Amino acid sequence: MVPPRIDGVASLPVPSPDGSTVIELHNVSRRYGSFEAVRGVSFTVAQGELFALLGTNGAGKTSTVEVVEGLSRPSGGQVRVLGHDPYTERATVRPRIGIMLQEAGFAGDLTVAETMRMWAGTASRPRPVAEVMAAVDLEHKATTVVKQLSGGERRRLDLALALIGAPEVLFLDEPTTGLDPESRRNTWRLIRGMLAEGTTVLLTTHYLEEAEELADRLAIMHQGRIVAAGTVAEVVAAHPARISFQLPAGVAPEALPTLPGARSVHCDHSSGAVEIRTDALQESLAALLAWANPAGLVLPRLQARSASLEEAFLSVADGDVPLADPRIEKVPA
Repeated sequence: MVPPRIDGVASLPVPSPDGSTVIELHNVSRRYGSFEAVRGVSFTVAQGELFALLGTNGAGKTSTVEVVEGLSRPSGGQVRVLGHDPYTERATVRPRIGIMLQEAGFAGDLTVAETMRMWAGTASRPRPVAEVMAAVDLEHKATTVVKQLSGGERRRLDLALALIGAPEVLFLDEPTTGLDPESRRNTWRLIRGMLAEGTTVLLTTHYLEEAEELADRLAIMHQGRIVAAGTVAEVVAAHPARISFQLPAGVAPEALPTLPGARSVHCDHSSGAVEIRTDALQESLAALLAWANPAGLVLPRLQARSASLEEAFLSVADGDVPLADPRIEKVPA
């Protein structure tokens, strides 16, 4: 396989035409003593696809990713990366993958260039060090010792070391934490270029905007399980839009009209705050205004917002979660 170029164009990622599967998890579990951190997780990732794994704190995503990376053995189930078990066949898998951890340990007295040359010496097909430094905007820091780098610069060095081996599969764990907006956008452009060249990426991130920008598909984990999965549009579609306002003085909650598409109407009697969850935002809002306008009622603090990935994620955090996509969660063992 020809190593993907590091300076790919900033076009949208395109999965491989044959849809060949690169990462497979079937009913994977991971236990720490009596505690089960990962409980029956299944998903697949195709070549050239970016799959984002999101989750609340303690959801089990880090434990899941460590199993896929081959850093730990699953307690149950099956994992395959590039057709191999990443733990028992690590010597076969490791040269073909790149890993960017949340925090890497560097020798503080080495320069950036020395660190990268040392790392390149461990790779079977390293890219030119200067090329990779330029791709992550560190060429001007080549002679700077690592301990003098800022947090964002160290993060870019983490990324450079993950890329230097021309990986076919790239694991990115919170890749843009600590980066300024310009560096974050540049990192996104770099990732898109690698995707367009056929690199497969498994991403974890707390930046929902990042998942929306980059992910072909995603999964949200909670308490060790996948509770929502699919494309961003599919995950968002499972959640209602919201309309909120203050009830006008002198108007009882019972006077509110029946709204088309409304799932629920909640009124806080002490504050007068009203929240409506609806599957038909435009129709519900039109009916609400058609009730208020002829009566001369002003609805203070009126807001209407469509469902979003943030809404879906917060619903998971609040325990109000939809069923996972059965095509992803219920893969035969």
